Amino acid sequence: MNTVPHHPTDTPRDLVGIGIGPCNLSLAALAHPLTTLDTVFYDQRPAFTWHPGLLIDGARTQVPFLADLVTLADPTSPWTFLNYLRAHHRLYPFYFAERFHTPRAEYDAYCRWVADHLPALRFHHRVDAVHWNPDRDLFEIDHTHLAPDGEARAHGRTHTKNVVLGIGTEPHVPDPLRPLTDDPHVPVLHASDYLRHRTTLLAADHVTVVGSGQSGAEIFLDLLRHRPTGRERLHWIGRTAAFAPMEYSRLGLEHFTPDYTRYFHALPETVRDRLVDSQWQLHKGIDATTLAAIHDELYRRTLHGAWPDTVLTPGVRVRTAGRIATTKIELHLEHIHQNTRSRLTTDAVVLATGHRERSLDRLLAGLDPYLRRDNSERPRIDEHFRLVLDPAIAATGSTLHVQNAERHTHGVGAPDLGLAAWRSATILNTLTGKELYPLPPRTAFTTFGLAPRQPQIPPARRPETLTPLRDGT
Repeated sequence: MNTVPHHPTDTPRDLVGIGIGPCNLSLAALAHPLTTLDTVFYDQRPAFTWHPGLLIDGARTQVPFLADLVTLADPTSPWTFLNYLRAHHRLYPFYFAERFHTPRAEYDAYCRWVADHLPALRFHHRVDAVHWNPDRDLFEIDHTHLAPDGEARAHGRTHTKNVVLGIGTEPHVPDPLRPLTDDPHVPVLHASDYLRHRTTLLAADHVTVVGSGQSGAEIFLDLLRHRPTGRERLHWIGRTAAFAPMEYSRLGLEHFTPDYTRYFHALPETVRDRLVDSQWQLHKGIDATTLAAIHDELYRRTLHGAWPDTVLTPGVRVRTAGRIATTKIELHLEHIHQNTRSRLTTDAVVLATGHRERSLDRLLAGLDPYLRRDNSERPRIDEHFRLVLDPAIAATGSTLHVQNAERHTHGVGAPDLGLAAWRSATILNTLTGKELYPLPPRTAFTTFGLAPRQPQIPPARRPETLTPLRDGT
């Protein structure tokens, strides 16, 4: 287990990470052996968790096991997935299993193993605000130490030269369904809470799954497998024109390389926005194996001549929703291409409607005068994942990086686990001005653009920007 080292209260850190999801956990793991870099990471949760409501039995990650926290930047790190298997005496079972994609629950267990051993992590710490102190040329991080019951235990302030925001995403609930999800007595829930309510959903007479992505497919499949043949009573609807497979060809996957990320970042803002909207099948489609499993299960239920009591309809959006009496839910549906409308009565609804990036505005309200924004009032983010700040801050050498909040500037790979190690290594190289982790100059066979850009090397940092670790810290 990790232990918390002593740190003088007023001594500035070199780096403070806000949020401990896979992105900042990757950064903490790669920063761990850098003994001259004084770091701390805060998260308000009691421990690391990764989408616990979606750790459905049999669900697999959509990236290979090499896309762990560190391997693609440092395969010799002690925090690789393979070393996790070694530590748990599971290398040979994994070897014979011949699994390139691991169970999602296993990825979660691996991340928790890493989190349990990194001393720089501080759970039960909620970050309340980030400010700039011009007198000290440092960021101020105001945080609250929480008790196990969530109540405030103590307040604190940490000063730091550099900040990395990794606050991740939050469940997205469409506006027409928000009033129902806010009512605890109505069985309308987001997919992120699926496992907690699974028993109730299996007992419901009729269940509707909304959302045509991977989570919707996995939840529909799990419900289908555990309901009686001929009495499935399941609806599955989604806005996309089809229950479409995710783009998983070899060259298609090169959209998740550093080469494509650099190309995307250099495009004009309006072009980037159009591309993000059009590339949904790169990251919002359904794994072909899951689609095949659904079809197999449906086909198996036709063996005795009857069709399963299921309805699968793409191209449908929910216009409005409400309660009927006390136990039923009515969804008002519209078919996007037919321009037709209908009503669906159901007993429970699971919203597999995805996650959205958490807004940085509340946390960074104190820095708003220093932030530079694009034409859509989003934070501008440079190639090295730094928020573009007022020159008065930039001149001090202090930086404010973001992780998984840069899709509008870096493209569809922003939330992809396969780019986490590369992005973390880029951040560490940038804020130290050293090539601590050598990164490949080329990562794709595809040449994106007629004039491919070479990766820029960040300017060297002033030596005093890094604070040597002190005895006892």
